[in-house]
Amino acid sequence: MLLYNVTIGIDKDVEEEWLHWMKTRHIPDVMNTGMFLDSKIYKVLHDHEEETTSYSVQYFVETIQHMQQYLALHAPALMAEHRERFANKHVAFQTLLEEV
Repeated sequence: MLLYNVTIGIDKDVEEEWLHWMKTRHIPDVMNTGMFLDSKIYKVLHDHEEETTSYSVQYFVETIQHMQQYLALHAPALMAEHRERFANKHVAFQTLLEEV
C-alpha cells in the first residue's frame, strides 16, 4: 500500500471556498480516476496564527503502477485546474510514502 500525500498551504481569505471545492469537486475528480482506493483530508494544527492554513490530502493507492498511471494520465490536468483556480493563493508539495 502506498500513500500519496499532498500538503497544501492555502491563504485564509480563500480557505472556505478552497475546502468546499476540494471536498465537492477536486477530491471526487481524483477518486473518479479509479487509481486510488480511499482518500482523507486533514487540517494541520498550529500553535500560532499564520496567513495560511495547511492541509494534508491523502490518497491511498495499491501499486506503484497505479500511481505512475495517475501521474501520467490524470494529474497534469487536475493539478492545472487547481493552480488556475487558486493562483497565487496556495503552495503545494507532494510526497509518496510506502507502508512498511
